[in-house]
Amino acid sequence: MRSANLLNDFAFKYVFGEDCKEANDALKSLLTVFLERSVNKVVVKNSEMVKDFSKMKSPRLDLLVEFDDQTMVDLEMQLRQTKDNLMNRFPYYSARLHGSQDMEGKSYSQLKETIVMIFFNVNIFENDNICNTFRYKCDGDLPFVKEEKEDRMKLRTIEMPKVDLNKPLEDMNEQEKMIYYFLNCHKGMEDSKIKVMIESDGVIQMLEKRVETISDDGWKKIIEDFRKLHENEERMERQLEFEEIQRLKEEIRIIQEETRKIQEETRKIQEEVQKTKEEAKKTILEATKISEEADKKVEEANKRADEADKEIEKMNQERFLMIQTMLTNGVRVSQIAKYLSKSEEEILELLK
Repeated sequence: MRSANLLNDFAFKYVFGEDCKEANDALKSLLTVFLERSVNKVVVKNSEMVKDFSKMKSPRLDLLVEFDDQTMVDLEMQLRQTKDNLMNRFPYYSARLHGSQDMEGKSYSQLKETIVMIFFNVNIFENDNICNTFRYKCDGDLPFVKEEKEDRMKLRTIEMPKVDLNKPLEDMNEQEKMIYYFLNCHKGMEDSKIKVMIESDGVIQMLEKRVETISDDGWKKIIEDFRKLHENEERMERQLEFEEIQRLKEEIRIIQEETRKIQEETRKIQEEVQKTKEEAKKTILEATKISEEADKKVEEANKRADEADKEIEKMNQERFLMIQTMLTNGVRVSQIAKYLSKSEEEILELLK
């Protein structure tokens, strides 16, 4: 009874990660096909299955394997898009794997190659490549290292939905065949392409041999664990969504409170501005009134000055006529000066 394909996280880890010859042979075939390199010996470093994932945020059913040259590869099956940002998560896995090497007392030239390889059942990148390898590069595709062998940290993605499942078997390459098997192995010999591959393809025969070792009870447990795992993932995602909504609500509340305070401060400022305007207007009115009163007083003062000038002019004219009369009557200038309490020069000045 095959009730699951190899996109099932538990089936993937169980088929390729169990500590037995059949699983190890299947794993070497998988790595040879998707890394496009010869794999002679490989050791699974975390063959144990997750026992209790009920309280884990995102239980990882990855496979951490090590080659005979100490190259480390972390394999993971990503069945679906999740709320947890994939484009942030897997570079983090890559950095964590590379940084897990014990370099105390060693030269960094001894760093071993690390590869994080993810099988996606969703389209991620906008190109037609089923497999993409990401390395450190500068803008403009300038590589960080001169030779590829010096590039010790890689991220390799396999996007399974990009495989044309309707393509004739004879036109498929090894990667496409293996992905087709991943997706349809639960059908067994009922699928015509699976049947042909099992009968004629050595790599698929090795995978099939491994899958055949799983008992009916084993498949039942895989299905049940898979169901529980994804129920837990969905529960945790809902919890994360709820927490995110609560966080956003609190941020909105804080923003609203700050907005209210700003509005209150703005209202107070506007009131102060209005009060200042009114006081300024009052001051201007008072200043205008004072200015008008001052102008009126200046005008009155000028009027009085004009009247005084006229009075002085009249008095001077009367003095002039009086002096002329006195001179006509034979009064001397010295006598006139003494009479008017002025000097003779002033009397003569008045007569000009």
